[in-house]
Amino acid sequence: MMSINYLEGDATQPVGDGPKIIVHVCNDIGGWGKGFVVAISKRWKEPEAEYRRWHKEDGAQPFELGEVQFVKAEDGLWVANLIGQHGLRRKEGQAPVRYAAIERGLQSVGKFAAEYSASVHMPRIGCGLAGGQWEEIEPLIEKALLNRDIETYVYDFG
Repeated sequence: MMSINYLEGDATQPVGDGPKIIVHVCNDIGGWGKGFVVAISKRWKEPEAEYRRWHKEDGAQPFELGEVQFVKAEDGLWVANLIGQHGLRRKEGQAPVRYAAIERGLQSVGKFAAEYSASVHMPRIGCGLAGGQWEEIEPLIEKALLNRDIETYVYDFG
């Protein structure tokens, strides 16, 4: 089985050749403006605009936990808006992260990546504002992406 490539750097500037997908975790209430999305919005306008449109419009794809919206940011580069966070803040001691939703979303990312022969790039998803633990997220990535032999990169900024 492949292993995750850990890098120091900016996940909005993915390394390597060929098609790429940048994955990040979004909340299920339509909020965009803190955390990794700030870096995404500085580079591309489409991911935020499409996420906000998806939240407002009742289209074919439901706006709910576990869903992923793939937004073409450039030729051969997509941003995957993965809804894996319930609300914005800790409630009754529970962090907003939803591991089952991230797992479901990563399965969709794996299928999309396989279809386009794309590598997958991300920060430590679900571990910032969502309050998740990397020890819980890493096995989900292994199951959804590495088991499909998808080249996967995780970036630690700074």
